[in-house]
This record gives sequence, C-alpha cells and structure tokens, in this order.
Amino acid sequence: MSPQFVFTVGQDALVMMLMVAAPLLLIMLAVGFVVSVFQALTQINEPTLSFVPKLVAAVLVLALAGAWMLSTLVDYIRKILESIPSLVQ
Repeated sequence: MSPQFVFTVGQDALVMMLMVAAPLLLIMLAVGFVVSVFQALTQINEPTLSFVPKLVAAVLVLALAGAWMLSTLVDYIRKILESIPSLVQ
C-alpha cells in the first residue's frame, strides 16, 4: 500500500462526506439566514424562533434525501471493503 493510495482514499472519503452532508448543511444555512433576517427586521430575539425552523428543515431534508444519503454511504463503504483484498499481497 503506497502513501499515494492512502491519500487518495482519504481524499475520496472527504469528498464523500461533503457530498452527503451538503444538502443538510445548505438547507440549514438558508433557513438560519432567513430566520436571522426575519428576527433583525422584526427585532424579535426569541431563541426558539431560530431553533424550531432549523429542526423542521433538518427533519424534512433527512426525510427527502435520507435514502440517497444512506445508499451513497453504503455504496462507498462497500467499495472500500471490497478493495481490501487487493491491498493485501
């Protein structure tokens, strides 16, 4: 196993992590921004006002994209586990 292979596997893992986490993080960022703008315009400083919409958005994203996230991760882990025999020589 060469150092180049280890770096490639690590890079692939980071890209996979970003690809799977991106939908959830981007939606949470957008909802947080909208709620912050709303709070700034209305001068309402209620902590639960920012928490509840983010929680609802996270649940919706996980309900809609959760199957894709899980299948993507399972495929990646399967690929990594199937490549182990080729590494042992």
